[in-house]
Amino acid sequence: MADDITEPTSQTVAAGQLRAFIERIERLEEEKKTIADDIKEVYAEAKGNGFDTKVLRKIVSIRKQDHNERMEQEALLELYLTALGMATAPSEDELE
Repeated sequence: MADDITEPTSQTVAAGQLRAFIERIERLEEEKKTIADDIKEVYAEAKGNGFDTKVLRKIVSIRKQDHNERMEQEALLELYLTALGMATAPSEDELE
C-alpha cells in the first residue's frame, strides 16, 4: 500500500498534464483578449482619424490571402455581380 502512495499513477500523471494544458490555454486566452483589445483600440484610433474601419478590416482580410486565392475570389465576385446585373460584362475591347 505504501508504494501506491509514493508511485505516481497514470491518473495522477494524466491529471497533472491536463492541468498544465488547461493553465496554458487559460494564459493564452488572456493574451488573446489583450491583443483583441489592442486591435480594437487601433481601429478606434483609425476611425478617429477619419478612416472607414469596415474598409480597413477588408484590407487586412485581403492582405492575409494568397495572391492567387485573392485573384480567384475577385474573378468569381465579378462573375456573380455580372450574372445578377450588378456589374457590366467586359466589352469586346476589354477582352482583347
